[in-house]
Amino acid sequence: MRFGLVGTGPWANLTQGPGLQAAEDVELVGVWGRNADKTSALATDLKTAPYFDYAELLADVDALAFAVPPNVQASMALEAAAVGKHLLLDKPVADSLDDARALADEVSNEGIASVVFFTGRFQPETRAFFDQIQATGGWKGGWSRILASLDAPGNPFGGSAWRREQRGALWDVGPHALSNLIGLLGPIADLRAVGGEGDLVHLVLAHDSGATSTASMTLSAPPDGTSFETGIWGETGTAILPSPETSAVDAFALAATELVAAAESGDTHPVDVAFGTRVVELLANAEAQLSAG
Repeated sequence: MRFGLVGTGPWANLTQGPGLQAAEDVELVGVWGRNADKTSALATDLKTAPYFDYAELLADVDALAFAVPPNVQASMALEAAAVGKHLLLDKPVADSLDDARALADEVSNEGIASVVFFTGRFQPETRAFFDQIQATGGWKGGWSRILASLDAPGNPFGGSAWRREQRGALWDVGPHALSNLIGLLGPIADLRAVGGEGDLVHLVLAHDSGATSTASMTLSAPPDGTSFETGIWGETGTAILPSPETSAVDAFALAATELVAAAESGDTHPVDVAFGTRVVELLANAEAQLSAG
């Protein structure tokens, strides 16, 4: 399948571009970006063509992979969906619920395939852990702690403006926390949100299963205070999500290959734009609570 890459930032350079190169059944046709110099440089690195007109890229590909801020992705993906292009989206699929729903509706109306890249959902060891948890059963609760630092030395996302907004952590790492807790304990029925210092957010989640979980997240932790852990507890004890062994590049390559398979089969992928829209719905609910004080 012929793919185009949208975006030229760190994620495109480090993950999406190399991942598309490595993916089975994928031909990377070209790269589009707002900055012509960055577009040319990334295209050269990826040994593909630079595109300076988005419409021209759309005309030449079957699918698009996005590595742009969520508000940019929402509008560009909607344009691509309207002309029948399959979508490999980054999380969150949009930064507003209306935009996410509009994109999900367009994907459904056009009958195209979609996959949203929640990294852990495409790491085989994480999938195996989820399967083990589901097979065991009897789980009562869980937690996710993502205390990251944009100011840590060498962080490639330190210059990302949208991540430094007041709710940057909620919208950047919040989708990972929600996706993993859904994978462990099932769909989330409701949540409560409390804000802390800076962009720190705490969520209390009620799952359809009756289990409850918590998620704490920030992108402004002191560099020496970063901490990452996801766990679950229940009748058989406590289990901790293992540290990933699969790189983000290999995980993205698998996501691209699975998008191709979904497009060819017509089957809906478990982590598609509808799933991504539900995550945005939860994030929007949390933000509304935080804004209301």
